[in-house]
Amino acid sequence: MTVPHASPATPDPTRSAALARDWVRAGRADLPLPARGDTRTRWSELTVMCATDVSAGRLAEAHADADAILAEIDGTRVGRDELWGVWAAEPPTPVLTARRADGGWVLDGVKAWCSGGDVCTHALVTALDDDEPRLFAVDLRQPGVAPRGGGWAHPGMSGSRTTSVEFTDAAARTIGDHRSYLDRPGFWHGGIGVAACWLGAGIAVARPLLARATRPDAEAHALAHLGGVDVALGGASWALDAAAAEVDRDGPGADLATARHRAVRVRALVEAAVDETIRRVGRALGAGPLAMDPRHAQNVLDAQVYIRQFHAERDLAGLGATAATHGGWAR
Repeated sequence: MTVPHASPATPDPTRSAALARDWVRAGRADLPLPARGDTRTRWSELTVMCATDVSAGRLAEAHADADAILAEIDGTRVGRDELWGVWAAEPPTPVLTARRADGGWVLDGVKAWCSGGDVCTHALVTALDDDEPRLFAVDLRQPGVAPRGGGWAHPGMSGSRTTSVEFTDAAARTIGDHRSYLDRPGFWHGGIGVAACWLGAGIAVARPLLARATRPDAEAHALAHLGGVDVALGGASWALDAAAAEVDRDGPGADLATARHRAVRVRALVEAAVDETIRRVGRALGAGPLAMDPRHAQNVLDAQVYIRQFHAERDLAGLGATAATHGGWAR
């Protein structure tokens, strides 16, 4: 298990967005496209970025995901001086709608759960067209786009700048048709990319335990917990290795149901590994690092919030429904 160097000791709520922008401008987020032969490099870079700064890595992941989506559906790519988000959550409220106007499209309403809502220059946004979500590309620098402050109560992942964004007659460009975004293996490849970010968050959480357990005077208690963390995070890394090989073998035109099953399984494995890591690190080290180490406390909070993108038993139920036909081991 390789643990990158830690970021500065005191968390800065503005640092993550600035770091993500620096990575994008330097080409750090120009990652190999998934299912094209080098998927593991893509996911490994996401892991390393999140292990450095969880929120910055989350913003970089969205930018790289937007690049992959555009390449696959639209044949275009993101720009070096741009920072893209992917805002595709569809809660019951608020609602963002799309309508035709002057030969193009405009968006009206409010979009919730927009990571990088006040720092991104562009975004891929889902909006309702005839009551069905459709994907649009939007330049966020136009007058008709306004982030709404507040709404994010938890300090975990606060550096991702997640907010609601209001659109008023905002010009937009369609990306594919109504099903182009969701009905493709690439959607699920992107979901595994998020799990690679969760792994990075788990590595960040594990750093103080690694430091404690590798001291000459390390107690067996700390070593045992580090062994458990090694099993969890090492197993998650192996899962990403295997999944990347399968994704590259199957290519962009993979079977959709197989891609979905694989992604949910890997996400479940990584979520469980990070959850186990948080638990073991806390039991091994006690309250000291949480109370006295701002960087570690932030990493724990970030990891706890980030892995909740896994939908727990709801996703496991879906996995169980397809295990017999797509699980491999059940045949």
